[in-house]
Amino acid sequence: MAFRGIARKSSAAIVAVALSVGVYAFGQAKSAPVDPGVRGGPAGGGTPLKGLTADETAFFQDGQARFADIEAVTNGTNNGLGPRFNSNQCFSCHSQPDEGGSSPARNPLIVVATFNGAKNTVPWFITQNGPVREARFKKSNGVSDGSVHNLFVITGRTDAPGCNIAQPDFLPAGNPLTGQGGNANIIFRIPTPVFGAGLIEAIPDSAILANMHSNASEKRAMGISGHANAHLSGNVNRNANDGTITRFGWKAQNKSLLLFASEAYNVEMGVSNELFPQERDETPGCLFNPTPEDTLNFTPAPASSGNPNTPVISDIEAFANFMRMLAPPAPAAATPSSEKGRATFAKIGCVQCHTPSLTTGAKIASGSSTTPSAALSNQTANLYSDLVVHHMGKGLADGITQGAAGPDEFRTAPLWGVGQRVFFLHDGRTTNLVEAIRDHRSHGSEANRVIEHFNRLTPREQQDLINFLRSL
Repeated sequence: MAFRGIARKSSAAIVAVALSVGVYAFGQAKSAPVDPGVRGGPAGGGTPLKGLTADETAFFQDGQARFADIEAVTNGTNNGLGPRFNSNQCFSCHSQPDEGGSSPARNPLIVVATFNGAKNTVPWFITQNGPVREARFKKSNGVSDGSVHNLFVITGRTDAPGCNIAQPDFLPAGNPLTGQGGNANIIFRIPTPVFGAGLIEAIPDSAILANMHSNASEKRAMGISGHANAHLSGNVNRNANDGTITRFGWKAQNKSLLLFASEAYNVEMGVSNELFPQERDETPGCLFNPTPEDTLNFTPAPASSGNPNTPVISDIEAFANFMRMLAPPAPAAATPSSEKGRATFAKIGCVQCHTPSLTTGAKIASGSSTTPSAALSNQTANLYSDLVVHHMGKGLADGITQGAAGPDEFRTAPLWGVGQRVFFLHDGRTTNLVEAIRDHRSHGSEANRVIEHFNRLTPREQQDLINFLRSL
């Protein structure tokens, strides 16, 4: 578990830095607001939901263990890495401040590039102190693309003898930390945290729509739109077949945690599975396993295994169970400054998109049982998101359309846990929360009026708002 150790050490290091600068930032603000950095103290995530049954806990723990497994091309266990991939374990991308979080401060992909003999060159936008990133191409061969082009290949690995395929060409290079100014055909995404994901999955469509249509006059006055099922600003992103609301990913492109997990297993690690059964690269000499590689295990587990049921399920189901039963991030204790900032956050209109809370359905089952899960049913999710996509303007546009989410539209990022995140915005271009707020303003952004209000605040009011966000 070398990568897991790296991620945990990086979290501790950046917390120490945050504590050193936080003394001034949380004190009296004298001029411009200062982001105090990653909040210190214990990790606010990585634990199971409260109220899980014994069976739910067993499946949570099984999924948690698999989330940290390091995948290999073929070695008898954890098979299927590649032929093209971005990393070799879920944890490497979702480890800040703990398992299930976001990109760590020290980038694990530097080690992954040449692990086990691989011959990969580290792309220019992957740096030791930069975020984990995936790369999407706007166009390929002159036509619209939008799909992920993996960073690495298995060529040269000791467990992939005879495979000889090349990495994509990501040049010309730009700023390695911000990811800006390089190859204009490439856009980046960083990992989204999955803390509290089961609560997000359990919010009814009707609750999302009712919230979207609430405060209509206030939203119109601020240039924030709300039109369901349309290629317009403020729309929900709909599943193409059944019309229900999709809600996971930067553009709310994925419907469920099972789809989210299976797509990531295929796209990020190159592991074929029962939802994505084909390899992404079928070059002869680079296919080492039957497909799909991740399947249900039909071999009964011995009674001595503790819980004979957990080994039956596939990895994608285990990942989904872990995320579904993962508790939301725990905020810091309120302070006078953060409470003033909470009020200011509402006053200037941030809550029109970053809705403080939504409520899950009355009867949500965690598995095949018809009995509702007490941990998921009738729960308040303090996510600070409306789960709707909005125009964010030219400055943040990535040129990619996914479902009804257009080139400059993104899902309102849930802010719970933001106090312990390192990198911000969809491409991880900044570690500074003040910069991330101001980057919301550009031509065509629905946030322009809100940012105008933020800029008119006194330095003290701005600092209180930043302190509030870092308390979440």
